[in-house]
Amino acid sequence: MADKSAEPGTPANPLTLTDPRMMRALAHPARIAIWQHLGLEGPATATECARVTDLSPSACSYHLRALARYGFVEEDLASAADARQRPWRARYIAFNINDDPDAPRETQLAGQLLAESLRAAADEVRERYLDRHTEYPADWRAALGDVQGVLHVTPDELVALKERLIEVSMEYMRLDPAERPPGARRVHVRLDVNPWFEPGEGR
Repeated sequence: MADKSAEPGTPANPLTLTDPRMMRALAHPARIAIWQHLGLEGPATATECARVTDLSPSACSYHLRALARYGFVEEDLASAADARQRPWRARYIAFNINDDPDAPRETQLAGQLLAESLRAAADEVRERYLDRHTEYPADWRAALGDVQGVLHVTPDELVALKERLIEVSMEYMRLDPAERPPGARRVHVRLDVNPWFEPGEGR
């Protein structure tokens, strides 16, 4: 459950996106990569972001300004090494996508677009690993990979389970590098819960 006393947009209090323009702004693959880089690595310039996206610094500047327009990032001149640098930092690093069926059609479509873009970015991480999984050390190969199963739950039980899993996973998020133990590496975790029944079944 979100901690409303925490800063909005943090893992403890994810921001719920309802503005379709805001969701469309982040849905671009390059902007997702830039936003994730800033959230995970800390402040960076457009030139540094260019190395992550394989785009030019000027293109990254354009995407950074677009993200800033909707509050995802902001300039962080305090972290600049000198007056010539213009670092940016992630302002929101955690959010939920509004999936209210009564939301305007435009909002639903924008949410679907963003969700699909985020899934595509996550799939790329997984595909890169699968392409080179034999190159990873044995201890990492034993720890990584899919975990699949089936549950029989009520909606309330499933919500409670997801909240418990999120609470446990947050212990290991460690966005501050100083909190990471020796040997810690970044891994991507995705909980993908899908119905194994038809919409009207059992009613």
